[in-house]
Amino acid sequence: MPDKHARPLRKDKEYVLRLAKEHDVRFIRLWFTDILGFLKSIAITIDELQEALEEGIGFDGSAIEGFARIDESDMLIVPDPNTFCLLPWRPKENAVARMFCDVTYPNGRPFEGDPRQVLKRNLALAAKAGYTFYVGPEVEFFFFKSADAPLPIDTGGYFDLTPLDVASDLRRDIILSMEDMGIGIKSSHHEAAPSQHEIDFRYTDALSMADNVMTFRLVVKEIAFKRNVYASFMPRPVWDGNGSGMHVNTSLFRGDRNAFFDSKDPIHLSKTARSFMAGILKHAPEITLVLNQWVNSYKRLVPGVEAPVYVTWAKHNRSDLIRVPRYMPGKESAARIELRSPDSACNPYLAFSVILAAGLDGIKRGYSLAEPTEENVFAMSAEDRRKRGIRMLPGSLEEAISLAEGSALLKQALGAHVYESFLKNKKIESDRFRRTITDYELKTYLPLL
Repeated sequence: MPDKHARPLRKDKEYVLRLAKEHDVRFIRLWFTDILGFLKSIAITIDELQEALEEGIGFDGSAIEGFARIDESDMLIVPDPNTFCLLPWRPKENAVARMFCDVTYPNGRPFEGDPRQVLKRNLALAAKAGYTFYVGPEVEFFFFKSADAPLPIDTGGYFDLTPLDVASDLRRDIILSMEDMGIGIKSSHHEAAPSQHEIDFRYTDALSMADNVMTFRLVVKEIAFKRNVYASFMPRPVWDGNGSGMHVNTSLFRGDRNAFFDSKDPIHLSKTARSFMAGILKHAPEITLVLNQWVNSYKRLVPGVEAPVYVTWAKHNRSDLIRVPRYMPGKESAARIELRSPDSACNPYLAFSVILAAGLDGIKRGYSLAEPTEENVFAMSAEDRRKRGIRMLPGSLEEAISLAEGSALLKQALGAHVYESFLKNKKIESDRFRRTITDYELKTYLPLL
């Protein structure tokens, strides 16, 4: 349920400087991401904070994945004062704070290759149409004994508790750290596979949430490191277990009113919500490259591991691409749809951008929503799926690239710079994987051939 007060009041530069002084901040980490969603950081001392807030910090953009060519490499990162907060796992004396940054050219023009700017641009288009885009992700991940092999630290299953769930304290420390940073957490639990866990965020606006997801990934890894274990957001690290998804609950608001709610509709979804959902379903195959960006992502999008494979929706069925959570009387603001295909290793700025773009295209063009698929789509015959026009999500990174290459919507949502850089990077990854000799091949074929 979105909270209209969820995003803190904007902190001006003077307030940030005063807050830093009050909390004995000595270092500030300035964060931004590359196009793949890897967090980048520049640390400055408190003495440099005022200048950074006023003028930004220069860096070499050509050294960042997908940013700039060598002949146009001068870039600035400009801290967003609204994102200032202390890092709770650092000492309180000589404290460390962080701020997310926007990337600009030296003249102050926003850099079109910055994923945060991509999301801001799409949110501006939504705002022009009168909407605020809210999201509430459910992020899954694993704890392992080390980064060397996926050896679990517990044998728990879905919703299990101590003694099977030895990671309860880890989840507690993660949640406390997130809340110390002003990030709302709804719930947490052990997931289906051994050592797999899920933490669900409280709804907020999409830009804040993308920042929150990036923060969350670092917090999880920091807490795991302190406990001498390793945390992984790899989409499917264990061959005989479930993968880690990032189910994204979404809704649009007009002011304080949920534009997805309709009291007269049988499942309480408005025409706006239905067209938004129809837009996502129409464009799902071509935007999958962004929602599932790694070779390993497609080891999760297979039957039998509780991840969607077919482009369908349902009111309650959890095997479909989009699920409509059950309406609770008096909870009109919580009406939403849940997209289940993204994995927890995607770039949240780009993922939220393409979800929003696909949904808004459905609204703009007035797409009609097909009938729900309430039966188990995996149990249908191929002929039945064909007759009903049920399409599949791409089954490999190579197929996802092919679908993305012809997508006008994807290019518009990402912008030409990010679109072309992202495709180029994914083609390199796919080609490297194609040429790699895997353990499976060596163990299967070397003794026989």
